[in-house]
Amino acid sequence: MSLPSVLALSALLHLYIGARIVPSLARPGAVAVALLLVASAALVPAGMMARRLLRPPAADRLTWVGMLCMGLFSSLLVLTFLRDLLLLGFALAGGATPDLRGDSAAVVVLAALALTAIGFFNARRTARVRQVRVELRDLDPALAGFRIVQISDIHVGPTIKQDYLQAIVERVNALAPDVVAITGDLVDGSVPELARHVAPLADLRARHGVYFVTGNHEYYAGVHPWVAEVRRLGIRVLHNEHVVLAHEGASLVLAGVTDFNAHLFDPAHRSDPAAAVADAPPGALRVLLAHQPRSAPAAALAGFDLQISGHTHGGQFLPWSLFVPLQQPYVAGLHQLGRMRIYVSRGTGYWGPPKRVAAPSEISELLLAPYG
Repeated sequence: MSLPSVLALSALLHLYIGARIVPSLARPGAVAVALLLVASAALVPAGMMARRLLRPPAADRLTWVGMLCMGLFSSLLVLTFLRDLLLLGFALAGGATPDLRGDSAAVVVLAALALTAIGFFNARRTARVRQVRVELRDLDPALAGFRIVQISDIHVGPTIKQDYLQAIVERVNALAPDVVAITGDLVDGSVPELARHVAPLADLRARHGVYFVTGNHEYYAGVHPWVAEVRRLGIRVLHNEHVVLAHEGASLVLAGVTDFNAHLFDPAHRSDPAAAVADAPPGALRVLLAHQPRSAPAAALAGFDLQISGHTHGGQFLPWSLFVPLQQPYVAGLHQLGRMRIYVSRGTGYWGPPKRVAAPSEISELLLAPYG
């Protein structure tokens, strides 16, 4: 979308909020909200396009302001629409009054501010550990209790830097995992911009190693330099391939595929779960790391027992949480497809606005267990 189109759409939606809310507020509040909406209408698209307009660190500062405005604007838009539906209902029932319009307008503004503040706290805190028991059929008893710690969708970039990632790494290491799985969307920016901010990943420790698969944002940011950088940090990149892990006398096939849409950026990167498990030892447990849940049907056909994914952020916050199920078959948590289990992380960081509401970030600790 071109800059004029983005500006026009932003202005139109902000105008809708202003027209429906500002006239119903008392004068001091009305002026403040009107000025806020005018500023937000310009800052939201500016924040989205900051890197085209400025260079770091100025671009990062503009992104911060624009993304905070976007988070507030999103809540204002949803709540204004819900208020209109409420007022319509009261009008049809003959109960709409000026006091109701004024009070409900104030509630919209205050609720949007509260949701933005709560969402900011939720997004900026270090993700909590979510322990999940994953029951699998025919699990070798030696693999019962095997722990895969997943981090996903961190989005190191304009608002997520080295300190944020370092806290995640320390929390992961404290779990003493058997495997660490990084399921894509690690970065939003180039290697020269962000190499020092992803450096803490080199400190990740796990009994059987740390593994990475690409997400769609690696392709936006330049996948080939990022794959090289991740490898330089000592992390194994699984590119439609697998490794066989020997654990307490049992074998576990850990495979990884490129992002579901990787072929749109590089035909050689087409995601292929069947190729990822080719020549794997028969009878061994098969676990697939795949950024998008949409890989699940192909993974099930390839004979995997468990797929571990991210991408969705659990919706992150309204209204975006309404659209994720339209694209992805699974949004968050543990699911079943035939014999295969699918676990979808809500993500360990966030994308865009520093805001999470009803979709907490997580470090996922998956404990393998026998079925039943």
